Order: sequence, then structure tokens, then C-alpha cells
Amino acid sequence: MRISPELRRKLISVAVVSTALLTAAPASVAVAQESALTPAVPAAQTEAAPGTPAERLIVGYKSGASEAKSDKAAAADAATKAEKTGEDVDFQRRLGTGAALVELGTDPSRASVADVVAQYQADPQVAYVVPDRLNKPTAVTPNDTEYSKQWDLFESTAGMNVPGAWDTTTGTGVTVAVIDTGYVTHSDLAANIVGGYDFISDTAVSVDGNGRDSNPADPGDWYNANECGAGIPASTSSWHGTHVAGTIAAATNNGKGVAGIAYGAKISPVRVLGKCGGYDSDIIDAITWASGGSVSGVPANTNVAKVINMSLGGGGACSSATQSAINGAVNRGTSVVVAAGNENTNASSSSPANCNNVITVAATNRAGSRASYSNYGTVVDISAPGGETRTTTANGILSTLNSGTKTPSSENYTYYQGTSMATPHVAGLAALMKSANSALTPAQIESAIKANARALPGTCSGGCGAGLADAAKTVQAVKGGSSTGTTFSSTTAVAVPDNGAAIESPISVTGRSGNAPSALQVGVDITHTYRGDLVIDLVAPDGSAYRLKSAASDSADNVNTTYTVNASSEVANGTWKLRVQDTAAQDTGTLNGWKLTF
Repeated sequence: MRISPELRRKLISVAVVSTALLTAAPASVAVAQESALTPAVPAAQTEAAPGTPAERLIVGYKSGASEAKSDKAAAADAATKAEKTGEDVDFQRRLGTGAALVELGTDPSRASVADVVAQYQADPQVAYVVPDRLNKPTAVTPNDTEYSKQWDLFESTAGMNVPGAWDTTTGTGVTVAVIDTGYVTHSDLAANIVGGYDFISDTAVSVDGNGRDSNPADPGDWYNANECGAGIPASTSSWHGTHVAGTIAAATNNGKGVAGIAYGAKISPVRVLGKCGGYDSDIIDAITWASGGSVSGVPANTNVAKVINMSLGGGGACSSATQSAINGAVNRGTSVVVAAGNENTNASSSSPANCNNVITVAATNRAGSRASYSNYGTVVDISAPGGETRTTTANGILSTLNSGTKTPSSENYTYYQGTSMATPHVAGLAALMKSANSALTPAQIESAIKANARALPGTCSGGCGAGLADAAKTVQAVKGGSSTGTTFSSTTAVAVPDNGAAIESPISVTGRSGNAPSALQVGVDITHTYRGDLVIDLVAPDGSAYRLKSAASDSADNVNTTYTVNASSEVANGTWKLRVQDTAAQDTGTLNGWKLTF
């Protein structure tokens, strides 16, 4: 059982319960070659919030108090508090920080805890009193029966380190559009499916008896030998979009099936692939509509996606028409994640992998090497588990599917391999990031995914992007540590000399964990009579400089604004500096202060 963040804040005892992994009969397995594409405690503070009453308290005494140095004095003080409240209050031991641990009895009530806390708070020698909270493991193992087979999520060698992200976010509030073959009903996905659309306009491709409509159901994409081109063998229905959707957001902790990477997110199925594939024109409209754009003859989208997954592709350059649709989606704030392709060739010859403004994903195998089929090259941004089933089907990616060879039959779970399987891993990660920090732009999401990747544990010839995506590290980076909204500031005024050397103002950041966020807020307050003269840089603890403002022909006064910096590659803790230089004569100014908000 996972405790919601809201409930956790109300409880004194952190109650995240580690759930045992259930076992069941193996999933129905059919191999398929995927071919489509603490901050410091303030003085006299208590954290004894309403909820489960604490059985023990940690009492910090001020440095001059005898209780801060003497166990005997601390025990005597506990006895005094007991006498005043009529409750059991027993000194237990001294902590390494010098604070006293006191026990309140075996079954204290909320009222009794409050009485004891009030007595300590009223004592002028007490600096703080807080509950001795019970902490339990937060890396919860889902109880989904096939989770143990999802090596791609959790294995230390080449998994994507997904469970480490779940304590921060599960993707709640984010919709992912899966632009693919549509959706075939599956009970392990149904709870996370929202409205989509069928964009296939050609009835020969749609095979559902009509053109575009609001029903994205997948009727099957099977075809006979030579039906899709001379020499092309027959194929059964792939249910490709359903497999992709399950990797992203299969229902999780529901005691069945598989776990989704962003299982708190919603999936909007957008159908563009049918018999023999799908046309650019339909895909372009699908990209536009899914991201909130307007498409003639199609109702407005009420489930606008902040992430689009396109596990599809074809040969040739990225067309201007496709690039225009992608640019429109990104400008509307939607990240577009695409497959590198499965031809074991340079992805520069595959579209939309070679388009701009997309996150292009290559596939790795269970050893962390580039999968034998995966495309590669400089257009690849990142790698993710795609599986490789040459030696055993269990090295593929297990997800939701259907057993029907032509039309839908019973639901099942199947191992697939392909960059189509790698892509939803990254789309799921993008959903986790957007849920953790809704202010992230598509560019910031891409940058943070790459900046927080880890080196491939195996090998890659030809180029596999920034490395293997790491969900936990990336989410932590964009979240900005263990909390958000923390501000560090400097109010020390520093004169900015006219046409002189740069001045620097430091801020010491402490108590953070992990990297700075990809949307670090830098507030600047400068008085100056000609701000066009000013060049302003943020300098990270390692000396890396981020240009906030360049010199320009701007005769207005003062700089009083907030800049957003992608600092996800920088360790949060350390000394940050604001560097300001006046680069022209006749005007002077003062840096009045500045701040960093994580």
C-alpha cells in the first residue's frame, strides 16, 4: 500500500508499507519481432501534527541548559513534565546531537501527546520538540503478479531505475498520447485510458469500416502475404499501441499483470496505424490534435497530452510538413518522444527519428548494450531498454497485449523487442518529470533526461545518445531535491562599477539532495541607469557559467526580474554566484540582492 503525499504529511509516523511480491502462473508469452515503429528545526517548534500519536519525542535543549549536558537533569525534567501532565514521560537516552529521547508510554492518546508537547514548548530551555517518527522503506515493490519479469524497470545492470522515482511521482495529472495502432480493451490498462481519436482516413488502412471517428479501438492490423508489398510475408495483428501503452501506464499495485512506468498518468490512444502502416497526413493531424491544436472536422481535444509517444517511423528525411506539426506541438508545451528505428542503421535516414525538437530513443538489451536491431547515430538523444529476444523471450519487454491473431480475442501479456518498446520508457519518464514539476518545458525535459543519464553498462557502436535513461536520478533532478519552493537569498548590496571588472555575489546552498532543478529560478534586483550595458551570469559551484543577460541596446532603467535556468547537471549544494559586469561607459549601478528558488 502506498500512502498518498497528503496523508503522509498528516501522519507523524511515516507509513509507507513495503508490499510483498505475489507470485502466480507465468504470463502468456508470445515472442514478437516489433517492426512498426530536514531542514534545520526552528526554535521551540513541534512537528506533532494531527494523526497517529507519537509514542516517543525528541527534545532539543538550548546549549546553556543543564539538560543539554546532563542525563540526570534531562531525566529529572522528564519527571517534572510527567508530574505536571499526569502522563508517563520517561527519559530514555541521549542522541548523538545531544537531544534527549523521551518515551510517552505504550498507548498515548492525541490529547496526552499534545499536553506533553505543550509543557516542553512552554519551557524556555527547550529549543524544539519533535516526534520520534517511525520510518519504513519507501521503495515499494508493486504487487503486480508479473512485475518480477520487468527487468527493464528495476534491474541494476540495465534497468531504468524506475522504482526509485515512484516515491516522488507516479505521473499523476499528465496525459500521454500514444499515436499508434489504437487500443484493444485490456483490464490492466482500462483504468488509465481516456478519450482519444481514430485519425485513419483511408478505409483500406483503417479496416474498421469507416474513416476518421472518435473511436480509437484497434480492430487488428493483420495482412496477407504480398498485401503490403511484393515479398512482404503475412503478419498477424500486432496490438502494438496497447503494448506501448502498457509500458507507460499499466495499472499498478492492482494485484495483477504488469506495472506501468508512469502508472498515475492517463493514456489517450490516437490511432494512425492500420493495415500496412499509416500515412504522414494522418500522423501530422494526430500530433496537432493530441497536443491541443485544431484539426478541421475533428472535435477539440478534451484530453490534451503533455507527452506524445510515437513508436513508428519510415525512411527518408523529416518532411517540412511533419516538422511543422512537431514544432507546433512543442510550442504548445508537449514533449514528442520517437523511436530511432529497427534497421541497425544510422537513424539519420529514419523519420521522425531525424526530425528536430523530438527526443529520439535507441534500444538497449538486458546487458545494457545497443540492441542488435536498434538504429544509432548522432540524431539519437537517449537509450532505454528495448529488449532482445534472440536467446530467450524473457529478455524482451513484457507488456499488455491481446491473443487474437486477426481480430481481438482474450487479453494477455507478451514479450516484444524494438525501439518501439524503448520509446515508451522515455515517454513514461517524461510524464513522471512533468508530474513532478509542471513548469518544465519540452526542452528542459529533454535536457534533464540527457544530463542525468548514466553511461551504458554495455557497448554501443555508432552512437547511442547521452547514455541509458535513469528515472530516479532524473526525477530527483527536476524536483530539485527533497522539497520544492526553497529559496536562498543574498541581500548584501554590491556596487557595479562603470565599464569595469565584473563583481560577484555569493549564495551558499545547503541541505539539498541531488542536482539542481532544470527550472531553477534566479531572481535578480539591480538598480542601473542603462541596463543595456549589463552582462549577467549565474555561476554554479563547479564554476560553470549560465548567461542570464547579454549586453544590448536597452536604455531602460534597472533589472528586476526572474530568470529560469536549466541547472539539472549541477550539484545543488555549494556556493553559487551572480556575476554582473557593466560593459560600457557613463552609467553605474548596484546589485541590491538576488535569490535562488529550488
